Formats: sequence, structure tokens, C-alpha cells
Amino acid sequence: MSLQEKLSQAGPRKLLALDSGGIRGIITIEVLAEIEALLRRELHRDQRFVLADYFDYIAGTSTGAIIATCLSLGWSVQRIRDFYHTQAEAMFDGASLIRRLRYKFDAEPLAELLKHELGADTTLGSDKLQTLLLLILRNATTDSPWPLSNNPGAKFNTTTLDDCNLQLPLWQLVRASTAAPTYFPPEVVQVGPQHFIFVDGGVTMYNNPAFQLFLMATVEPYNLGWSTGARWLTGVNQMLLVSIGTGTSSNANASLRTGQMNLLFNASSIPSALMFAALNEQDFLCRVFGDCVGGKPLDLEVEDMIGKQAREGTMVGHRGPVEPKLFTYLRYNADLSREGLNRLGLSDIEPQAVQQLDSVEHKGELRRVGEAVATKVDKRHFAKFLE
Repeated sequence: MSLQEKLSQAGPRKLLALDSGGIRGIITIEVLAEIEALLRRELHRDQRFVLADYFDYIAGTSTGAIIATCLSLGWSVQRIRDFYHTQAEAMFDGASLIRRLRYKFDAEPLAELLKHELGADTTLGSDKLQTLLLLILRNATTDSPWPLSNNPGAKFNTTTLDDCNLQLPLWQLVRASTAAPTYFPPEVVQVGPQHFIFVDGGVTMYNNPAFQLFLMATVEPYNLGWSTGARWLTGVNQMLLVSIGTGTSSNANASLRTGQMNLLFNASSIPSALMFAALNEQDFLCRVFGDCVGGKPLDLEVEDMIGKQAREGTMVGHRGPVEPKLFTYLRYNADLSREGLNRLGLSDIEPQAVQQLDSVEHKGELRRVGEAVATKVDKRHFAKFLE
């Protein structure tokens, strides 16, 4: 099915949002594999069925942008899994400082890999994309987040514009979204007559892009205007939003002492602290405005916000400022702390082995974490969206 055919269809809309996280994207892939397998079984589809056949709009930041783009192009999860496990070193291995400084923008390994896999001539507006796609970048030139999509109705996707976003090379946008500071050089992208410097979208408020994806699917200026809330005949929400994380470490500094909080410590820890807060805020907003039917607790105060009725099977979440809720919401993620790994039955895995963004030597452990999280995928989560 072409993108235009998909956009013209009636029925509930299904959205998928994928977090940033470097090599920890392997966790995301294992959860996606379970979702793909479940949908194949429940929809009675064969092995040719892929997630692009189910989801209408897929968003990703950084490593999530790579996975989201591959899904939108119609890749199976197995193909993405093979890609990550064979190309992990090229994509995420931490290079020495001298080597990083020596990279040329057009010869850097990740750029060459993305050109080869996505196509050097494939643009954001390509008809190869089978879903709407949202990529999160940070424009360092303007010091602002840039959420870019192939939505044909978006203001800056008008094809008569000299700087139409749909004309931008897809590989370059994905490369820009993954350009983590200190890991990879920034990406210089020409947009019309201007050149902008882009870095990793994970260093914005949208390293978890879930609520931003919801807004871009529904808010009037984006000219998509998908329906929310429940259909009056069935009472079923008209939108499903699935959000998948790459793991968090809630007590990573449990042994911290005040004397250790010097300038170097703050410089290295504050960005991650802000990113963690942003990630939780996006998740929290989705649980407030949506019916949360699956997800681990956010904190000890709000807990998981899955209502009593939802636990009993009627899928109605906590009350909030909007009633009825605007969409059905699912969140799959892992706690990579010692306690979190123990709860997943992975007491033999050292937290440090799976917490880093470039732990390419621990791909096997990351896959095991992903497989453990994937056991949380439940047919009942998708029950209202299996028609």
C-alpha cells in the first residue's frame, strides 16, 4: 500500500514512537520483533507482513530515527536486527578524539553506511516510504529542535518552495538525528539557499518523541488533523500510540558524594539529567492525555497511571484534565539499574555493560534485555486495534 492510499483510509490511526539511545536501540528492536510477531498471528498475516502495514505514522530520535526510517521503508524487524548486529561498530563505536576530529562529513562511516542502505538519492518525500515518518533533529545553527516529517500537508513540505523539506536527502536527515556530540561530527545540511549544522535530536526535549508525534498528528497547523477520542458507536479510541524506550538508569549515581560534584562531573551529567527529565515528561503527558494500558511506573508518586478498570480488562485509565481520553497509550521500556535488571531476571548482567550508548561489545546482553522487556507485550494491549 502506498502512503497516499494509507492516508486516505478510514479507521483508527496507529502511531509508533521510538526513543534515542545509541546501541541500546537493540532493546527497541526486540520489543518491535514481538509486536510484529503478535500482529502477524492476530491478523492472520504471513511472513511478508511488516510493521509498516500496521502503523500509519512512525517517529524516531537518534537511534530511533534509524529504526523508524527502516520500518517506514517496509523493512522487517529481522532485517533491522541483522543490520544492527552486523553494523553496530560502524554506527555506534566510540572513536578516539583524534579520529573523530579527522572525519570528513562525506566520508564518515555512518554516513556511508546510511547512503548505501537507504539510498543516496532517496529523499524525505520519496514514495519508498510507506508510512508518515517523523525525524527529530537539533539545529545547532538556530539552537532549536527540528521535527521533520514527510506529511504532504505540512507548511514547509510545499513542493513549490525552494527549501521544501521533502527534497532533503533521507540518509542525511537520519545521520543528522544520530550525530551525538562527542561521538560523531555534526551534519551540515543545505536547506534551500542556507546551510545548517545539525546534531543529535536526543539533546532536545524530544529524545522521547511520543507526545510530539501525537501533536503533529492532530494539531491544526500541521494540516493532518487525525481524529482523537472514542468513536460514539463503539466507545473505542480512534488512535493508538505505542512508545518504546531504550532503557533508563534511575539510580546511576547511587554512591555519589558531594565532593565529587565538580565542574567536570556537572558538565558530563547535566545533559543526561535533562534528557532523562524530557523523556519522562513526554511519557507523563501521554499517560495524562491518553488511556495508559501498559507501562512500568514513572515514579513512586504517580506510579504507572494504569487505572483499576484497565487492569481488569476494560482499558480505562486514570482520570485527568481530559475526559474521555484522547488516545490509547502503551509504553515499553527497561530499567537498567541493578534492581531493574534483577526484576527482569537478568541478575548476571552488569548494569554498566548495558547502560552506555556505545557498548557495542555487549550486543548480546542488550538483546537479552530487549527480549525480557518484550515479554511485557500483551495481546490485550492491542485488542481494540486488531481489525
